Amino acid sequence: MTAIAESRTLSSEELEARLRAVGEERYHHRHPFHLLMHEGKLTRGQLQAWALNRYYYQSRIPIKDSLLLARSDDAAFRLAWRKRLVDHDGESGRGGGIARWLLLAEATGLDRDRVQSCREVLPAVRYAVDAYLDLVTRKSLLEAVASSLTELFSGRLIALRLDALRRHYPWLAKGLDYFEARLSQAPEDAQFALAWVRENARSRAEQELAIAALRTKCDILWAQLDALYFAYVQPGWPPPGAFRPQEP
Repeated sequence: MTAIAESRTLSSEELEARLRAVGEERYHHRHPFHLLMHEGKLTRGQLQAWALNRYYYQSRIPIKDSLLLARSDDAAFRLAWRKRLVDHDGESGRGGGIARWLLLAEATGLDRDRVQSCREVLPAVRYAVDAYLDLVTRKSLLEAVASSLTELFSGRLIALRLDALRRHYPWLAKGLDYFEARLSQAPEDAQFALAWVRENARSRAEQELAIAALRTKCDILWAQLDALYFAYVQPGWPPPGAFRPQEP
């Protein structure tokens, strides 16, 4: 047996504390690209690049959740988790998070079809997002659910972002509905996932797998912003085929 397997199993409270510590250290609220955004220092073109590239991640979230749902034989779990599909895809003529993100992209001045095509997404962003789908497909269900726990930390970031976008980029006002909706959706989703992980990570080895999965998800989010920073801030080298802002 490994040293981890032989270690004392953490209490539910200790496990939650370890998970929250991962977010405090690694969640992308500390990334320089976000710090520039919140200080009002991004240009319209840089915000366009962010909205266009982030759309690729947003569009894959319901795919991720569908893959995760297919792995569970627990009807109660599936019933609770499928709410996420409705939140992002919408239902019965009511647009979801993806539609709201497109409104944000349009508010930056981008054409909707251009964003939806995903043709100009940075290669590193595409690789990072696809790695998330791979994690949910190949790792255990426990790890897949634990990877979603970045939502534990998103509420504070979203509130900060809404305030910053309203103050520094008032021309984005018509595109902020996505963040308004996530202020209530993300905490609800996160609490369900956290309770499920606390209940189902029964051994120390399983607990460490859950913590590692959350760490990996934080790395995936950070990597997307690394790509944006390199391509559009410093040194500002978008690769061939990637989106190129047309600054006034």
